[in-house]
Amino acid sequence: MGTRRVRQHSAVSGPRFSVGTTTGAIFFLFAVPLFRLSAQSDLDRLTLRITSMTAVTGLEQAMTDSLLALLPGSTRDRTGNVTLTLGQGAPKRLLQCPLDEVGYVVGNITGEGYLLLRRVGARTTYPLFDQQLEGHRVTVFGSKGPIPGVVAVKSTHLTRGRVATGAPDPVFTVDNAYVDVGAATATDARALGIDVLAPLSLAKQPLLYGDRLLAGPAAGRRAACAALVAAVQAKPKVRGAVVVAFTVQSLYAGNSGLASVKALLGPFDDIKTAGLPTRYTDTAVETVTLAEVDKLMREMVQWMEGR
Repeated sequence: MGTRRVRQHSAVSGPRFSVGTTTGAIFFLFAVPLFRLSAQSDLDRLTLRITSMTAVTGLEQAMTDSLLALLPGSTRDRTGNVTLTLGQGAPKRLLQCPLDEVGYVVGNITGEGYLLLRRVGARTTYPLFDQQLEGHRVTVFGSKGPIPGVVAVKSTHLTRGRVATGAPDPVFTVDNAYVDVGAATATDARALGIDVLAPLSLAKQPLLYGDRLLAGPAAGRRAACAALVAAVQAKPKVRGAVVVAFTVQSLYAGNSGLASVKALLGPFDDIKTAGLPTRYTDTAVETVTLAEVDKLMREMVQWMEGR
């Protein structure tokens, strides 16, 4: 008799602007206008929303769909970048934020319905990078929508000490990953809308904690892009023309997304890249400070206005 499996469900560098700010205590409402408190709250929610998104390198369309909705008048070029031109005339400047992240795609589907993976966006990583997957919930972005899954964990009883006497157990890598989406056969998996090259990432559950800290995979890039969205929505009085670009495929050799923007909309008198410092970088709990997101947004508005 075959083993029955239960489907798992999940909840669903370049130059940077300076960071760091002090936020007034909310108790002193007379010192902090209500509209500022509201704006801060809106930016926090926007940052949390964008940090919840996934944009595996080369497969960023779902996230760019959301950006097109957030930024009326923006367009998507043939490479996949989302761009919006503010103002006109000289100087002509570019303010860009890379969207993509290191992630995974389905490399194969076994006869038993397990998904095998390949990493995308980095040829090499630190030795324990892939261990973020082991035993954790993931999301597969199939043609019929997101599918929850879980990465299997090896049986310690069956594998411990099997390499050689006294030798350490092998480190988990992407080549050891078997993803269970509740399918019993490859046909079942494909019926869910999953096929080879479907993108996959850790289930995104960004966490707010401490003194306005936000943790989650690729939180630094996501928060920087949220600050740029908010800067555009603030409707700055732009000096000259500013092309705002949310670029894709930045982790590929040659940074093809940015290269495309330069070729199609350049030349530019100045180019800035939105970025934030992070703690626990390239881990599942990469952390940014929301106070720094606030300041980055303000600085980008000032830069667009030529101040």
